[in-house]
Amino acid sequence: MIDLGISKLALIGAVALVVIGPEKLPRVARTVGALLGKAQRYVSDVKAEVSRSMELEELKKMKDSMTEAARDVESSVQSGASDFEKSWSDATAGLDGTSSTSSYDANAPLGSLEHPVYKHPKKNWRLKQGAMPQWYKARAGVRTRTQSGAARVARFRPRSNSGSR
Repeated sequence: MIDLGISKLALIGAVALVVIGPEKLPRVARTVGALLGKAQRYVSDVKAEVSRSMELEELKKMKDSMTEAARDVESSVQSGASDFEKSWSDATAGLDGTSSTSSYDANAPLGSLEHPVYKHPKKNWRLKQGAMPQWYKARAGVRTRTQSGAARVARFRPRSNSGSR
């Protein structure tokens, strides 16, 4: 890097004062400062982009390694489950009177097993039990129909006694 000390900066300032002149020197100094600031921001943006791309590459490598580990665990669990099902069917073959061959398919999806899925007999029982009866709404004064603001004001406006004047 360039080593700029006080003496070198003073020498550069004196040369610039002689070459550029005292009238234009402040404007040139502002322009040079703005250009140096833009250059520094550009360099910092490039550094940040490079570091982001490096972090992204590291994250991709980590994701790939985790995916591979998950596949290995899944394959070991599936092989262990099929071995367990085979040994279970062999152990329970004589208990229920069936033969030793199993009807279990390790590759079949879970929904295709013989066991039915439980379904609650009442369809929307929470909704039905939480409903408020209409007679209670009418007695308690709960609004069941929407009304515009003008209609509500007209409904509850006190009646004027025009005949008592």
